Amino acid sequence: MAQTHDHEIVSIYPFSGGEVDQLMNNSKECVLMWATKDGWPVGVTHTFLWHDQKIWLTFASHRHRAEAIRRDSRVSVNVSSAGYSPRAAKGLPTGAITFKGRGEFFEDEKTKLWFYPALSEKLSPTNEGAAKFFEGFLDSPLRTILAITPEKKIMYNSRNA
Repeated sequence: MAQTHDHEIVSIYPFSGGEVDQLMNNSKECVLMWATKDGWPVGVTHTFLWHDQKIWLTFASHRHRAEAIRRDSRVSVNVSSAGYSPRAAKGLPTGAITFKGRGEFFEDEKTKLWFYPALSEKLSPTNEGAAKFFEGFLDSPLRTILAITPEKKIMYNSRNA
């Protein structure tokens, strides 16, 4: 029988709470995954925001993923250090986390008023004009905001592997 090596059991390489926050606050992209009506798992890359221990992202409400997630709120989100900006600080945690959680939709003005500027600033922290442009782009009538509340984390901290 083949012998198991430590690198084959990635769950023994978790992140600390602080490292989770660093990874989530510095990575620019995630992959949102859900199940289609006929059970196929699919995923799409999104920009995202980590706020109040939730993953926040946005897309047009007419997308098939909106209908699918409204039907079954169970989703997964993968975030990797590969999503760091080339100008990201050295020494940030490396690896990836897959979150299993449930999605909740928001379309109210109060959420839009804090979320759109925060996401825009995360993506363009040194270019106020670009951030304002993106914020205006996001503010459209067909847009919805999805917040994923994590229930489980599957972590691989490559620094400790």
